[in-house]
Amino acid sequence: MLTADQKAANQNAADQNAREDTQEAAQGNAWGYETSTGLAFTHEDIVDPHFQACAPYYLDALDSVGVQPGWHVLDAGCGSGAFLPRLADLVGPEGRVSALDLAEENAALAAERMRDRPARARLTVRQGSLLQLPYADGTFDAVWCANTTQYLDDAELTRVLAELRRVTRPGGRVAVKDVDGTLSTVRPADPFLITDFFRKGAESPGYARQLLRGRDLYRWLRAAGFTSVRQRTILMEFHAPLSPAALRFYGNACARFARQATRAGMPGDWAPFLDPDDPAGPLRDPNGYISEGNVIAIGTA
Repeated sequence: MLTADQKAANQNAADQNAREDTQEAAQGNAWGYETSTGLAFTHEDIVDPHFQACAPYYLDALDSVGVQPGWHVLDAGCGSGAFLPRLADLVGPEGRVSALDLAEENAALAAERMRDRPARARLTVRQGSLLQLPYADGTFDAVWCANTTQYLDDAELTRVLAELRRVTRPGGRVAVKDVDGTLSTVRPADPFLITDFFRKGAESPGYARQLLRGRDLYRWLRAAGFTSVRQRTILMEFHAPLSPAALRFYGNACARFARQATRAGMPGDWAPFLDPDDPAGPLRDPNGYISEGNVIAIGTA
């Protein structure tokens, strides 16, 4: 029999879930971690741990673009600015870096991040939309667009790629890096739990469907008029013991998926993921493992 304190704790948890359900329904978004834009998984509390966990993979992808010293590069959808230090190093003191993000608070965070670094390149950060870039034609030698196209529906993706091509000089490069949800798996657990979750969500247009679009990016760049398009898929793997940053990101992300799946009545054993701090959770298991896929597609304007 439950004690009075346990009953009260259960009721408080139920009330909290009800409040969150109401808030999510009002926002039309059950994924969580939104910025002021309302886009899921864009808040610094989730984005920064993700970058920290995946930094070696992410920076290797950026380095493969071939950014040269002295170039003017746009970070389109810069978030809180995690890629800006490496971009500044790549273009050097003779180069320039421009950064743009839809969320005003992210643009402010990105500018603040670079204020704490020695001057390595001229940098301008501003708020704005990729759907209508506030730059003249042919402004940039290269464009870097990471973890951003997942928030665009098909029509928006077509429009954004046209904008990225417009602001890149002839012969310049546009690189788009984003997630490939088909490679997400956790063990020890049903290895198809997360991919089945995405597939179920992808039955209707929206974020889940866009998370499964990554490996088609090369086709989208070709359709947008880019030439010499090349693409590679990156499998990011994390074995126990996971780093604190990986535990923080993947634990919170899986817990969010588990809550959403449970409320929607989706099949699968999601209970072990509900508490990201549970020492018995899959990610903290001695044989714990999680993988995530990313894709980078690079084309010439």
